[in-house]
Amino acid sequence: MEIRMPYSPKQLSDLQEIKDLTLDYANAIDQKRFDDLDQIFTADAHIDYTAMGGPSGSYPEIKKFLQETLPLFPSYQHFNSNCRIHLDGDEASARIYCFNPMLFPESLGGRGETGLMGLWYLDNYRRIEGHWRIVERVEEASWSYNTPV
Repeated sequence: MEIRMPYSPKQLSDLQEIKDLTLDYANAIDQKRFDDLDQIFTADAHIDYTAMGGPSGSYPEIKKFLQETLPLFPSYQHFNSNCRIHLDGDEASARIYCFNPMLFPESLGGRGETGLMGLWYLDNYRRIEGHWRIVERVEEASWSYNTPV
């Protein structure tokens, strides 16, 4: 384990802003407010959801996928926790735990029952015009239960 020096007030602010960004992502997804994602990702962000059965592509491609696909699920939630952020000036990276229960309807290969997924988000961030944004998000699978994936 590395020994960390005390955080400066600016670093504490940066850490909190990035944590808030990850929560804003979960809220936008769970509330189907997909246009809110424009304030979370950079326009040229790369997103890779392949580890959990989704696509990989540019932010505009993934936003379209989310808008078309997530309304097919009757319910779902994203619970983010255990966030380790590494700051490097105006760039940062993080590994974030996510627990994601979803109701998988039969039309999507499910049995009309709730499936459970555990995963990590591997993120890269950049401060742009004073605001933190996600420039890359890659899902890493941990486990799943009762899912068609």
